[in-house]
Amino acid sequence: MASTKTASAPTAKATGKKPSRSAIGAPSQRSQTTRKGKKAWRKNVNIDDVEEVLEGQRAEERVTGTTLQAMQDGQLFQIDTTGDAQIRARTRFSVSQLTATKILAQRSAVPAVFSRVTAAAGKRKALVSREDKERMLRIAKRPRKGPFNSIMDPAECAAGSGVVELSAAVKESGSYDAWAPEPAPEEVKDGLETVQKKKAKAPVTTRTRDLISVPAITEPHQGTSYNPPADAHQALLEHAAAIEQRHLEQAARLALTKQKMELAKVEEAVYDISVAPGMAVQELGDDVDGPEESDDEAAAAGTASKKLPERRTTSQKNKAARVLKEKRALAAKADRKRLLASINDAKAMRKSNSRVTSAQELARQERVDALADKLKNHGLAGQKLGKHKVPEGNVIVQIGEDLSENLRGLKPEGNLFRDRFQSLQQRALIEPRVPVMYVPGSFR
Repeated sequence: MASTKTASAPTAKATGKKPSRSAIGAPSQRSQTTRKGKKAWRKNVNIDDVEEVLEGQRAEERVTGTTLQAMQDGQLFQIDTTGDAQIRARTRFSVSQLTATKILAQRSAVPAVFSRVTAAAGKRKALVSREDKERMLRIAKRPRKGPFNSIMDPAECAAGSGVVELSAAVKESGSYDAWAPEPAPEEVKDGLETVQKKKAKAPVTTRTRDLISVPAITEPHQGTSYNPPADAHQALLEHAAAIEQRHLEQAARLALTKQKMELAKVEEAVYDISVAPGMAVQELGDDVDGPEESDDEAAAAGTASKKLPERRTTSQKNKAARVLKEKRALAAKADRKRLLASINDAKAMRKSNSRVTSAQELARQERVDALADKLKNHGLAGQKLGKHKVPEGNVIVQIGEDLSENLRGLKPEGNLFRDRFQSLQQRALIEPRVPVMYVPGSFR
């Protein structure tokens, strides 16, 4: 009868060759020619069957968390009386049945080993403290090692050597805080006057940047859309028109001021106080017509117009002093009468003064609150800092004829870099600047 056994692969014993690798994949060192030495025999002993059993147990632990021998029958087997109701509902093809998915889904049931110290391990305390260990070493007369692996014994100093021990600075390291507040000095009560230096207090100042709550990117107006609502677009147009009207008024006032300055320069050139009026007119090209006067007539007219004051007598001086004294007395009497009359109205004056003061204080507080609210909501827009003024930002708006009503025909408006730069200035992150045009050869 023919044998039903199939031909198997030749074994290591049949071929007479030793395997170069273990059955579980571990490298083998049994390839040497002789095993005469005991040491070599122990090193190259064949433990493939033991390793195979151990590897099988490790595989069971990775899948189940423990070995199958340690599990109960109830954990290994169960009686199914209902069946799986989802078998028929499953599709023929499922991603979860792929071999790659099954390989990736394999996870070891053994918990991972963490290298960090756990809470339980951190609570463990040393059985013997450092002081007790040093004391027992001194009792046993065992050498103690210090820095650089040197033997030290503070109780006994060897001849010609000093005590090798940690310094006080090293022992107290970590206990001093350089940023801790200085303790208050103790008052010395010795009966004498002691002068203690006052500690300077840091000024409490608020930064402008902390008072501003303007977002980096503000939400655009609804009227700036490519297809905005009619009321929002009209409101944005009115706002842009008001801003442009204000700019035109400022330009007109500036032009008027400049014109006045030019007229003042012309008048100053015409009426120069360092030159006679007639000569100044002649210099401008105008002819001065008038009768010519001789030198004698001019001298006589000058002498007649100039009259010397008369010298007062002693009686006149006394009379003038007496009149001045009477005037001063009458003025003092009138002031005193006015003061006495105002005493009865002191209470009413105090009330009116308090009302005026409270109204002024209320108005001042309203101005401060308005400025704070403007600074919080709008930042530094419109304020002058240094030589330049912080820009308020341009209002981008299109008239009704230019609206595209679709994204395909939309034209880009504005400049993102300029908007971000103005936002940084308004939020007090950078100082206000103006664009500087570079001309080749100007910065040499």
